[in-house]
Amino acid sequence: MNIAIIGLGYVGLPLCLQFARSGVHVLGLDIDSKKVRALNAGRSYIKHIDAGEIKRLVRAGKFCAASDFSMISVGSHTRTIAKPPYVGCYGERVQAILICVPTPLKKNRVPDLSFVLETGRSIAPHLQRGQLVVLESTTYPGTTENELREVLERGSGLKAGADFHLAFSPEREDPGNPRSKVAEIPKVIGGYTPACLAAAVKVYSQAIRILIPVANCRTAEAAKLLENVFRGVNIALVNELKGVYAAMDIDIWDVIAAARTKPFGFMPFYPGPGLGGHCIPIDPFYLAWKAKQVGQETRFVELAGEINRSMPEKVVARVGRALAAQKKKLRGARVLVLGLAYKANVEDDRESPSYRLLDLLAARGAQVAYHDPYVPVIKPTREHPHWAGTKSVKWSRGVIAKFDAVLISTAHAAVAYQELADWARVIVDTRNVMAGFKTGAGKVWKA
Repeated sequence: MNIAIIGLGYVGLPLCLQFARSGVHVLGLDIDSKKVRALNAGRSYIKHIDAGEIKRLVRAGKFCAASDFSMISVGSHTRTIAKPPYVGCYGERVQAILICVPTPLKKNRVPDLSFVLETGRSIAPHLQRGQLVVLESTTYPGTTENELREVLERGSGLKAGADFHLAFSPEREDPGNPRSKVAEIPKVIGGYTPACLAAAVKVYSQAIRILIPVANCRTAEAAKLLENVFRGVNIALVNELKGVYAAMDIDIWDVIAAARTKPFGFMPFYPGPGLGGHCIPIDPFYLAWKAKQVGQETRFVELAGEINRSMPEKVVARVGRALAAQKKKLRGARVLVLGLAYKANVEDDRESPSYRLLDLLAARGAQVAYHDPYVPVIKPTREHPHWAGTKSVKWSRGVIAKFDAVLISTAHAAVAYQELADWARVIVDTRNVMAGFKTGAGKVWKA
């Protein structure tokens, strides 16, 4: 079997490698020529993905990368992409095209399907009869069978369900979790027609152990949104209770530790400085927008979003109080944000609350810097272009001791927290990471 996967980021690349190691010939497509060159040379640009595995699969002829979308046409990708010893991609036909591209929000929190639809327009002229197209990008119910289908049909002259197959199968990636294996994560699949579903099941069965067929594309799209809304709502709950319990002189972390001992009916979620990543801060608004289109409200979901978005403001206020206890003002203070990535032990900084913390601290007159072993320099982003080029400060006693306060936003395991306890003047901890380390009285402030 030969397949093409479009979008070689945190979702698409692991999926490419899993299919390739399962014996499938995989063509990875991406408009970023730097990624294409790196992969064909056997290099990884995602820290938790092993470059050795990429090199092995490229050399074996199971995986190659390109930017030419016409290669999805029958027989057009039989040529060698890379120079020896990399043998490139071979095969006579791409049976399936899996789309793994971003689905961000516009400034007014309206879904931005431009990446999905532009990908559809790019592949439509090359779409062949009998091929399968699967969207994996998180989106609102109806996207696959309406917007994407219309783009594909208009550009190809073919009909979904008759001339080509169409399906939706949401990604379920957990970057940085060593126990998360693509092959072992159950895969939800919804087809435009029963035949489309059967075609998708046949493809995914090559690489994924457990498949969960559902009624249609809309059900699969809705299931993914439910997964992420569930997480966002529960994080909002503990974020709100953190303040409520603090007013009663109760530590929310102690409460969660006690509650999680219940073997049924409870699942622990933890507070933090806000939501980050490409899913949880964004996906609920896809559902909220679609709900309005059908005359429905999502008050619960939107309230959770408001609570989570308010957390950076509360954290910065806590920094101000911690400094005031040391007879210092926030304006003019030197504050180090520890952790720029949105979650521990990854370099992914998309939608990270650390950016919001940096903005708020700077707006209040603080002199800000950051340290993150996974993000040595900030790359250009659509939301925070003004931080591009800023470098992570060095980790040393001399550097850390110069800051009036250190704000822990992301708890990377690679950070030496006992050194932080010894070196820092004041620590504001949003992740409860300092609970296991010896610190001086009054040095650590939970937030």
